[in-house]
Amino acid sequence: MAEAITIARPYAEAVFKLARENGSLFSWSEILDAVSSIVQEPQIRELISNPQISSAKLREIIFSACGKKLNEDGKRLVSLLIDNQRLLILPQIHELFEQFKAQHESILEAEVVSAFPLDSGQLEKLVSILEAKFRRKVKAEVSVDSELIGGVRIKIGDQVVDSSVHGKLEAMATALKS
Repeated sequence: MAEAITIARPYAEAVFKLARENGSLFSWSEILDAVSSIVQEPQIRELISNPQISSAKLREIIFSACGKKLNEDGKRLVSLLIDNQRLLILPQIHELFEQFKAQHESILEAEVVSAFPLDSGQLEKLVSILEAKFRRKVKAEVSVDSELIGGVRIKIGDQVVDSSVHGKLEAMATALKS
């Protein structure tokens, strides 16, 4: 995995630079998302790994699968990745691009795991608290995990705030054992 990220970084940086210069961060985000999801399909991965499939045929298949979601710059990127046998690292390129984009836009990605579904008011309040704490815009991705019993666990970068009942019980158990 680390090797794929290392290989993907120069491509992601080049795409990000191009997108920033052209003011097309959003469209590149959509392009990379579309191509990346196609490349992750098991049948497509099999075709990519098959040495009997020519670059031209693979290019034709990917372009056809993407349809109108792929502009000329996107086609050039896909062609370059096919020619360099790097098409399978497109998901990592997309991931890095999104990180560069979020950093450029001063947006922090927050993973919020809640014991129960949050309504929009609760989520807005939580996001505003996080934005005040980190002094940056926060984009929250919310999921539900009933094993938390109650409360939330928030992960932003390498920081984790665990205010779930499950987390507090684990901390209490650890304290009692020591």
